[in-house]
Amino acid sequence: MKKLLLALFMSFAFSGISYAAVDLNTATKAELEAVKGVGSAKADAILEYRKQHGAFKSVDELNAVPGFGDKSVEKMRGEFGVGKSAKK
Repeated sequence: MKKLLLALFMSFAFSGISYAAVDLNTATKAELEAVKGVGSAKADAILEYRKQHGAFKSVDELNAVPGFGDKSVEKMRGEFGVGKSAKK
C-alpha cells in the first residue's frame, strides 16, 4: 500500500513540471516533428512558410501553411506558441 501511495504521489509531483510549447519561430524540424500530428511533410511546410513569410505572429497563422486546416490547428493549438507564448 505504501508503494502504491508513493507512486501516486510521485506521479502528481512530476505532473506539475512545466510544459513547454514548441515555438513556431525557433523550432527545428526535429522539434516540430516531436509534436503529435506533425510529420516530416508538415514540419517542412512550417519551415518553408517561416522562410518565405518571416516570423509567425500567432498560432492561427498555421492555417496558411499547406497541410494545416482549421481542425488540425485547433487540435494542436496547445502544442505551439509564438515568442513569449512559447514557454521555455
